[in-house]
Amino acid sequence: MDFIQNITKASYIDLDYSLWLYRLLTPLIVTFLLPLVFVALIYISFLILFIYKLHREVILRSVRSDRKFWEVGRKLVAAIWDAHARIYHGYEVIGMEHIPKDGPALIVYYHGAIPIDMYYLNSRMMLQENRLIYTIGDRFLFKLPGWGTISEAFHISPGTVQSCVNILRDGNLLAISPGGVYEAQFGDNYYELLWRNRVGFAKVALEAQVPIIPCFTQNLREGFRQVGIFRTFFMKLYNTIRIPVYPIYGGFPVKFRTFLGKPIEYDGSLTPEQLQVKVAHALEDLINKHQRLPGSIFHALLDRFPPFRSKKD
Repeated sequence: MDFIQNITKASYIDLDYSLWLYRLLTPLIVTFLLPLVFVALIYISFLILFIYKLHREVILRSVRSDRKFWEVGRKLVAAIWDAHARIYHGYEVIGMEHIPKDGPALIVYYHGAIPIDMYYLNSRMMLQENRLIYTIGDRFLFKLPGWGTISEAFHISPGTVQSCVNILRDGNLLAISPGGVYEAQFGDNYYELLWRNRVGFAKVALEAQVPIIPCFTQNLREGFRQVGIFRTFFMKLYNTIRIPVYPIYGGFPVKFRTFLGKPIEYDGSLTPEQLQVKVAHALEDLINKHQRLPGSIFHALLDRFPPFRSKKD
C-alpha cells in the first residue's frame, strides 16, 4: 500500500514539475518565436518585391492590355513560381532554343515524384517566351479541391489521343509524360524510364505531324523522393486503386536544371512503337549525359555551387 502511495505521489510531483517547467519556459519560447514572425514577414516582403523587380514589365503589360481572361492571373502565378524556382533551386533551362517561338511541338518529359520542374518550365516559358505549355494530367488530380480552377487557367486536361492532336493542330505546345503517375511513384534515383509500352504520345505526334522535344530535369529525384520501404505493397495497391499512395518526402533545395533536347522531327515512315523507342533513347541520352547515377541528395545540394558541380556538365 505504501508502495502504491509513493508511486502516486511521484506521479503528482512529475506532473507538477512539468506544469511548472511549461509555465517557466513559455515566455522564453514566445520570446524566441515572435521575432521569427517578423523575419517571415520580411522575407514575404522580399519575395513580393523580388517578383516585381524581376517581372514588372511583363506583369504591367499584361494588366494594361485587353487580353484573355486568365492571362494576367497566369502571369502573376508564373512570376511567383519562377521566383521560387530561382531562389530555392537555382533553376535553369538549357536548350530553350529548341522550343519553337510559334507553332506546335510535343514535349515528352521524365516524371519525378512531384513534377515541380514542369511548373517551373511552364512559368519560365510564359515569362520569357509568352507561350503556355498545355499539359496532360492524371485523372485523379481533377478530384482534388481547387484543381478545376488551376486546370482551367493553365489548360491541364486528362487528355485523349484526339484531344491532344487537336491541341497541337491549334498551334500549341503540349507536354506529356508517358510514365505518368506510375513513373512518379515507383521511379528511383537511377532515373529509369517506366513507360510500360505506352505509345499514345507517339500516336499523337504522328497524327498531328509535330516534332517531339525530349525534356529532363537534373536532380529531380533528389528534390523529392518516395520512402524506400514497402515498395511491393504500394505497387500492388496502386495497380488496384489507381491513386498515388506511396509516401513522399523531401523538398530539399537541390540544384534543378531542365535540359531540352534537339527536336525529333516528324517522320511518317515510323510506326508508333518505333517512334516510342526513338524518343526513349533520346531521353535516356539526356539522363546519362547530365545526371549523376545513382542520384545523391548531398551531391545535388553541392551542385548549387559551381566549383562542386557534376563533372558531367
